[in-house]
Amino acid sequence: MDIYRDIILDHYKHPHHFGTVLKNNAKATLYNTSCGDTITMELYIDAQSKKIVDIGFSGNGCAISMASASMLTDALIGKSIAAAKKMNTENIIKMLGTTLTPSRVKCAVLPLEVIQKAIGNTV
Repeated sequence: MDIYRDIILDHYKHPHHFGTVLKNNAKATLYNTSCGDTITMELYIDAQSKKIVDIGFSGNGCAISMASASMLTDALIGKSIAAAKKMNTENIIKMLGTTLTPSRVKCAVLPLEVIQKAIGNTV
C-alpha cells in the first residue's frame, strides 16, 4: 500500500483535533451535497495576534474529507487567519500527497471551505 494512503487512513481512523473547542469565537458547518459529507469547525482565534490558538472539528464523511480535516487542523494551529485565508485547493492536495478525482477534490477541500467560512464568522 502506498504511504500516502496509509497516512490518510490513519488520520481517518484516528483524527487529530476531533471534537468541540470549549472556548471558541468562530464556528461554521458545511454540507457537501455531492457526497453527503458534513463538517463543523470551531476555532479560537486570539483577537490581538489574529492567530488560530485552538481548533476542533466534528462531522461525518468519507476518509478523504475526515483525513483532510485532521491534517488541516494540525497545519493551522498557531497560524494567522491571513495564512488560513490564503490556503487553496493545491495546498490541500499537496498536504494529502495523492492524486484525487474531481469528486474527491470536493471532499478534500470541504474542511478548508468550512474553516474559511468560520473565519468570516469570527465573533
